[in-house]
Amino acid sequence: MTDTGSEADRTGEGTAVEGAGTAPGAGTPAGEAAVDEALLTALEAVLMVVDEPLEPVQIAEALGTTPDEALAALTELAADYDGRRGSRRRGFELRRAAGGWRIYSRADHHGTVADFITAGQSAKLSQAALETLAVIAYRQPVTRARISAIRGVNVDGVVRTLLMRGLIVESGADSTSGAVQFVTSRVFLESMGLESLDELPDIAPYLPAGDDVPTVD
Repeated sequence: MTDTGSEADRTGEGTAVEGAGTAPGAGTPAGEAAVDEALLTALEAVLMVVDEPLEPVQIAEALGTTPDEALAALTELAADYDGRRGSRRRGFELRRAAGGWRIYSRADHHGTVADFITAGQSAKLSQAALETLAVIAYRQPVTRARISAIRGVNVDGVVRTLLMRGLIVESGADSTSGAVQFVTSRVFLESMGLESLDELPDIAPYLPAGDDVPTVD
C-alpha cells in the first residue's frame, strides 16, 4: 500500500513557525548556544540598578557564573534590545563603555530625553549643580564616587543634568577602580568665557582649612 503521509509525518518533525513566541535566547542563531533565561533576567535586574559600566568578570562574580557565560548573556540582551532576536527595538540599548557594559538611552532619543530632564527647569543651574561642577572643574578627571565623597551627598542626578547640558563629558575609566571619570567640556569653557582650564581662578584662599578641593595642578 502506498504511503501518502507527508515528509513531516514520516520524520516526526513539526512545522512550527520559526521565531514564534520569541523571547531572549529563543531566537539565537544556529551555531550559538542558547543563554539560560534565569541568567538573562538576573542580569537585567543588576543592569537596571548600576550607575557605572560592569565588566563580565564582575557580573560573573555577582551572579555565580563564568565570565564567558556572562559575556554571552550580555551579547544576547544587547541583540534582543536592538531587535535582532525578533523583538521590538527598544528605546534603550546595552553597550560597551569604559571597559564594561551598561544600559543607556538609545542615541536616537537623546533629544527627547534631554527635553524631559530639563522640562520646566530654569536655564540657571541649581546651587547643587554649581557645586558639583566646581568639584569636577578643579579635580578633573574625577569619578562620581569621588565627587560624592567631596560633597557628602549623592550626585547621580546632578551629574546627569550636567551631562545633558553638555557642561561635562565622560573621560575614560579610573585606573584603580575602573569607574567612569568626568571632565569639563568645551561648552563649559565657552559658558565661563575661558580659553583654557589654566584660566580657572585659584579658589584656595576662599576655602576653609582642610577642604578637599585643591587648585588646578
